[in-house]
Amino acid sequence: MNMRRTLVPDIVNLQAFESAARHGNFTRAAEELNLTQSAVSRQIADLERQTGLLLFERIRQRVVLSAAGARLLPEVRRLLHQAEQLMIGAVAAADMKASLRVATLPTFGTRWLVPRISDFLDAHPNVSVTIESRSTPFDFDEEDFDLAIHYGQPTWARARSTFLCSEVVLPVVSRKTIEKLAARNPEDLVDAPLIHLTTRPRLWAQWFEANGVAAQNAYRGNRFDQFSMIIAAVLSGLGVGLLPSYLIEEEIRSGALTTLFDLPMATENSYFVVFPESRQTNKVAVAFQDWLLSQVGAGRPNAA
Repeated sequence: MNMRRTLVPDIVNLQAFESAARHGNFTRAAEELNLTQSAVSRQIADLERQTGLLLFERIRQRVVLSAAGARLLPEVRRLLHQAEQLMIGAVAAADMKASLRVATLPTFGTRWLVPRISDFLDAHPNVSVTIESRSTPFDFDEEDFDLAIHYGQPTWARARSTFLCSEVVLPVVSRKTIEKLAARNPEDLVDAPLIHLTTRPRLWAQWFEANGVAAQNAYRGNRFDQFSMIIAAVLSGLGVGLLPSYLIEEEIRSGALTTLFDLPMATENSYFVVFPESRQTNKVAVAFQDWLLSQVGAGRPNAA
């Protein structure tokens, strides 16, 4: 027998192990998997023989993960999740000629990408697209994405980055807030209720500095960790937010939000399309990148 094949795990055994670990009980795992308790015991015993590890300690009527089992469990859960995603993707794309899996920043995906994606799908009707949110760089070898949309610097391990657009922020308020502020110039915002993005705590201080305003209160105010939350906070009248205009196009059009001053500031980083090195020739992914660049070229979002 090929030695490599002996190390390939049986997914049924992995399911039994994960379920038993979660319930701390072979009988409950058997009920969940619609098996007998003895079948679950055999599957876990097979996995223990294959790995050479004792995965559970048998204590009276309970089973408790051993130290080796606790180390193995996160990897097993990751493999089961990947297997499930693989099958779901295969079924979803059954009638399609190609599929595409895209990782994007949460607010960028929700506010800019998804409202436009029908344009790409109309031009590529035989492509099945999956879009998932990721806030930080990840390992393309561990997560099966065809490309990613990344905000930051053009550095990503074992991947190539292509500039998509810069990010320009503006001070924005709701209709209910603008009358209370009566702000006529940047100095009038020194004591205003400012809303901050936790991942970019210096954003307001940088904006004041760029406009020649000494603001000792630049760090004061409420904080949220997503632009989507800041948009909701500004809409509710909580204060003034520094927001990229491409994330609030609809609110600006409707008048729900208003730009206080036409004093844009480019942030320190930019958006990039990131390709893993192993998929540089993926024609569907390349077509998607070209489409993204065409959207930016059409003036949508703040292209530098």
